[in-house]
Amino acid sequence: MLLEEFNYELPENLIAQVPAQKRDMSKMLVLDRVNKTFEHKHFCDITQYLTENDFLVLNNTKVIPARLYAKKDTGAVIEIFLVREIKKDIWLSLIKPSRRVKSGMVLKISDELSVEVLDKDDDKWHIKLIYDGNFYEILDRVGNIPLPPYIERKMSKEEYKSLDFERYQTVYAKKEGAVAAPTAGLHFTQEILDKLDKQGTKHCFITLNVGLGTFKPVKCENILEHKMDSEAFEIDETAANAINEAKAKGKNIVAVGTTSVRTLETVMNKYGKIIPVKDSSELFIYPGYKFKIVDKLITNFHLPKSTLLMLVSAFATKEYIFKAYKKAIENEYRFYSYGDCMFIR
Repeated sequence: MLLEEFNYELPENLIAQVPAQKRDMSKMLVLDRVNKTFEHKHFCDITQYLTENDFLVLNNTKVIPARLYAKKDTGAVIEIFLVREIKKDIWLSLIKPSRRVKSGMVLKISDELSVEVLDKDDDKWHIKLIYDGNFYEILDRVGNIPLPPYIERKMSKEEYKSLDFERYQTVYAKKEGAVAAPTAGLHFTQEILDKLDKQGTKHCFITLNVGLGTFKPVKCENILEHKMDSEAFEIDETAANAINEAKAKGKNIVAVGTTSVRTLETVMNKYGKIIPVKDSSELFIYPGYKFKIVDKLITNFHLPKSTLLMLVSAFATKEYIFKAYKKAIENEYRFYSYGDCMFIR
């Protein structure tokens, strides 16, 4: 399969720069894989499409304010992007401009937090965090939410921070560690979850810490040569039991987002069933893949030539997905992280 097969043209004005005014008022394009139909709805209508025969799996990872800024004595500003914790207080990070730093240097973020530069690993750096107190509480005060590069807005720092701290996070975010949001979950409100629960549509939470790989472009002309970045995930005993019980009762497993899909399918491929486990996923799903547990999918609209677009093309066929994207563009749906969504049944 060639990379160009997963390309499409998107008008720049359809790249969402801010979230919908209300989470559940995002547009929702409903796809039916059997009848190949399209319905234009809003996310609040999701309760009409799910029943007691459906079981939702949501990713409760929490986005950390991973973008830090330090000032050198010369006044130069250094950006440090926390990518992944290797061990206690040792992180893999991106630093730019990279030429301005060297091993052994200590960069001051604030009175509460400093960073010691350790060594370089390919294009990333190992750094040691120096602080006193609760790291994640300090990070909330001094860090910035790491928005995707296609969100470009002219907003003051405080407006920026307050909007994104609230909205680039699901309402059920709990476990810190992601540097990007599981965006399909951004549309849910607690009211929607409660309404679904009352009508018998139960749910559980798993965790996959979304990494930078979610934005990593596929560069190989033959997509089969692409290698996915590793992302850590966890399924606890409560979630494993709930998913297995739902499946045993013949319920449809509804994955909320591609991160939930990759977590569930990774575990099924590796263990043959859903088990309580801490592991990592490098699963690359593209057309031809046979899904082992996921029956329905809630997902946003993804970038051209991305692994996420390839995953949804595997789930609903490339031809049908590209027709859906064409309809979404014609009807001015908003695309990408802060954009609208699809429900694929």
